Amino acid sequence: MPNFAANISMMFREFEFFDRFSQAADSGFTAVEYLFPYPHQTNELAYALKQNRLKQVLFNLPAGDFANGERGIACLPGREQEFRHGIEQAIEYAQILACPRVNCLAGIPPDDVDADEIEALLIENLRFAAQTLEKAGIELMVEMLNTVDVPGFVLNHSAQAVNLLKKIAQPNLKIQYDIYHMQIMEGNICPTIKSLLSHIGHIQLADNPGRHEPGTGEIHYPFIFNWLDKIGYAGWVGCEYIPRTKTNESLDWFKNCQFSE
Repeated sequence: MPNFAANISMMFREFEFFDRFSQAADSGFTAVEYLFPYPHQTNELAYALKQNRLKQVLFNLPAGDFANGERGIACLPGREQEFRHGIEQAIEYAQILACPRVNCLAGIPPDDVDADEIEALLIENLRFAAQTLEKAGIELMVEMLNTVDVPGFVLNHSAQAVNLLKKIAQPNLKIQYDIYHMQIMEGNICPTIKSLLSHIGHIQLADNPGRHEPGTGEIHYPFIFNWLDKIGYAGWVGCEYIPRTKTNESLDWFKNCQFSE
């Protein structure tokens, strides 16, 4: 079975943030991810990881005013210095937390800017981020989001992300492939993952509709998990789902995976 990381921005939300680390560990997870570490001190986060014997496998670059709808700033004209400052901030956290990769939410571009200008800016920012992070030994992820949950987001299809990777040509720049988002936008999940395997640095999951735990929707996750093993995916799978009820009641799928191993 794949290596699963609990996304504690979405899972265990019935507990305070720092209590979620122990909840994840007690539930059998050996790793965590979450959206943003920046509201917390690095020493507090490092202590929570160490105390619970957890690995930190992913978090996002600073993404602008997230609470008010911004979903990244990499494609926003005039925010270049803010973006670069965010890279330095992410490196500081990643090094202290021994986190090997960070994700860039590309953003929702303004309607009054030409699409070619937006793409050129995104390429410039991602190239700078990848080169800077490479010096620190950190991978950079870029992900595609669906147009239902995040209307206007600049990256919606895997072909767009592959095109960016080819133009930027940085070995540490990879795709974060979110099965939930790509089921909505493309379907054909398993063949697509296989075709993109060399470009994928991280995978996330949730079922559809509802973005709930595996087994609550249309996606046949037992097949996907076996498929990931079959094609040799050795990375992490982040469980970025919203439990239908309490998180501990949503983990039958995970317990079954552990039992099957």
